[in-house]
Amino acid sequence: MSRTAFEIKKDIEDHNEKIVNLFHNPQNWGKPSIRNITVFEEYSGGPKNYFLGLYLKIKNDIIMKANFITDGCGVMVATGSQTTLLIEGKSIDYAEKLKPEDLNKALMGMPEHEKHCAELAIRTLKRTIQKYKK
Repeated sequence: MSRTAFEIKKDIEDHNEKIVNLFHNPQNWGKPSIRNITVFEEYSGGPKNYFLGLYLKIKNDIIMKANFITDGCGVMVATGSQTTLLIEGKSIDYAEKLKPEDLNKALMGMPEHEKHCAELAIRTLKRTIQKYKK
């Protein structure tokens, strides 16, 4: 469904341009085929019980590829997208140390009532890494 210029302008008034851009043009969206996944986690939580699926391809403890899907709002889509952008090409140790505040900063500031999206993304990431380490 195509959005009108007015609707996009309204989104930008409510959220910053980076969040709006990642919502309308998500990076790394989609569940890859099972042969391209080393480990994954599909988790629901937070105050709105959003679903987030995180799918990682890992080689020598480096995240080679990260994908996501969500049923959440535009900020959740932007947060999932930004999570994958932060961790691709990075070590598991790096990814494991990320905090919701890191996502908030990378997204140039999230509205207070949307910060639960960053918490869900980091919680899902940590659960995925724990699975990988087992």
